[in-house]
Amino acid sequence: MSAPSTNIKKQSKRHRPALWGMFAAAIFAAILFFAYLANLASEGNEPGQEDAAPAAATTTDG
Repeated sequence: MSAPSTNIKKQSKRHRPALWGMFAAAIFAAILFFAYLANLASEGNEPGQEDAAPAAATTTDG
C-alpha cells in the first residue's frame, strides 16, 4: 500500500541530512580504503626479497 498523501518536496527536505551523512560516510570509507592500499604498496616486499625477521620455528615436546 502507498501513503495516501505524499509530499515529495517535503520528504526530500526531511531526508537531506541522512543522505548527506551516507554520502560523507561513503567518501570517508573510500579515503580509508585508498590509504590502506597505498600503505600496502609502500610496505610490500619485492619479489624474491626475504622477510626482515623470519618466523621462529616451533618445537613440540612430544
